[in-house]
Amino acid sequence: MRKYTSATQAAAKPHSKTVPARLAPQRTKDLTVGDEAEFTRHLYLERRRAERYQRSLLLVLMDGTGIPDPPARAAAFRGLIQGMADLLRDTDVLGWYGRDTVLGILLPDLEHADQALIRSVFGKFSGLMESSLGAALASRVELTVHAFPDPLRLSGEATDFTLYPELQGKTNLMLQGLKRSLDVCLSLPALLLLSPLLALLAVAVKCSSRGPVLFRQARLGQYARPFIFLKLRTMYAGSDAALHEKYVAEFIAGRPVAAGNGVYKITHDPRVTGIGRILRRTSLDELPQLWNVLRGDMSLVGPRPPLRYEFERYAPWHRRRVLESKPGITGLWQVEGRSSTTFDGMVRLDLRYARHWSLWLDLKILFHTPGAMLSGKGAY
Repeated sequence: MRKYTSATQAAAKPHSKTVPARLAPQRTKDLTVGDEAEFTRHLYLERRRAERYQRSLLLVLMDGTGIPDPPARAAAFRGLIQGMADLLRDTDVLGWYGRDTVLGILLPDLEHADQALIRSVFGKFSGLMESSLGAALASRVELTVHAFPDPLRLSGEATDFTLYPELQGKTNLMLQGLKRSLDVCLSLPALLLLSPLLALLAVAVKCSSRGPVLFRQARLGQYARPFIFLKLRTMYAGSDAALHEKYVAEFIAGRPVAAGNGVYKITHDPRVTGIGRILRRTSLDELPQLWNVLRGDMSLVGPRPPLRYEFERYAPWHRRRVLESKPGITGLWQVEGRSSTTFDGMVRLDLRYARHWSLWLDLKILFHTPGAMLSGKGAY
């Protein structure tokens, strides 16, 4: 089986263009095949370099698990590796993506990874497989081509974890269990204790304007999985989202929204009700998200979950904020920056949280959150 893919898999189509010069054969050379750990490290570093310098890369995988006999599979891979000597650039990296079963070829430092290039690379390696193994044996090796950044989908509909192997090995079930236990042990009592306050706020919201008490909205959780996000309604029912979309575009672009005064917040939103302004300033509108935490959609501490149209505007490195942590009600941004922080600064705080996460850090952030809520600093 052979296919090329970016975030999703697509059927191969013939393409008339020749292989670009930057991927043309250069010279015969001896190839070194790195082990799985070494290849994963190369992929991580080249992906981070592509993020920083706005370049692209391709990852070609040859999955030989369709050849069940290990000696026959090893012989097939030896034939493929010998055939690649004149195919790869000196900067390309060859190694095991999956030990002795999936061979990886990393093509870094590309100007862009459009569909024409993906088709050309797919055709080149597909031809190599048939010439080296023969059509019958080649059909048992699955060929895929993965592009970074993804030229087809930027909306989070499918995250290609093939390009993030370090995240696949990062999961610590014991630590995840501890974090989940903390979420449940704190969110459940908080919901019970705050239920009288929530009831009073619900009455205030209902009396302030027509519409439902709760505002339900589709957001993207960890790995860009959608879920229904809950808040107390702070706007008039049926309000147009165009103002917020414009704000998001300005915020992500790094332009202060409030007349260039360094405030990254909509300060006089005509859609917000009178009681809504109080709820937003004190962050009391966020309390229903305790139910999201109890359900497992969110955590008490983590990055704020984005809307789909926000995610579509992300630069490649921004996307890591929804890959490395489950979204939360509060986080480093809420207690350290809020609306005085640029979008890039917010993302760096989210990534710093993911990099240094511990239960102690969660407890520290939770301890400082009530003060940030009561002060109203940076909130509108």
